Amino acid sequence: MNKILALLLFIPVFALAQIKDCAYDIEEKTDSTSLKVLPQKLMHEKIFGSSSDYLFFSLVNENDVPILNMQLLQKSNDFIPTNCLSKSSKVFIQLDNGKIITLVNAFEGICSDLNYDASTKNNIRILNAFYYFTKTNYEELKNSPIALMRIQFAGETKDFVLKAELESETLKTKSNPASYFMEYLKCVE
Repeated sequence: MNKILALLLFIPVFALAQIKDCAYDIEEKTDSTSLKVLPQKLMHEKIFGSSSDYLFFSLVNENDVPILNMQLLQKSNDFIPTNCLSKSSKVFIQLDNGKIITLVNAFEGICSDLNYDASTKNNIRILNAFYYFTKTNYEELKNSPIALMRIQFAGETKDFVLKAELESETLKTKSNPASYFMEYLKCVE
């Protein structure tokens, strides 16, 4: 009897913990559309001299379609070359279980925008991209951590080794890049 009572008390706490993990930056629903957007999470940080690169992920559910929003932010005192994505650009994710997952670019080609911060004398490039999941790879992402990620740009590819835990030097935040999809895909289903 005590075990059943303990289990009944545990279930609501566990359910609330699951709901709490799914805090949305945007959650809107109308008669014809729905949109849920999770907050951005830092996936990769590289600081070398006066240059720094940051990779952020955010999951979106637009009208019951889960989408990955990827943002690449680069800062440097030097000139930063443009990164462009074509319609055929992809993201390849290698999981710890050895499987490789492919995400497909959701929109037409796009290039990073260049901005200048006069106060820090930094060039800043921002690339925002959106990727669709395929039905065949969706379940695998929920069950295995990420080991490696490759972004296919229009003229090159870049590899990112994702850590189990990342403590940002500059942003003063902690994140768990390797288990990102395991933790958050449930929020956009």
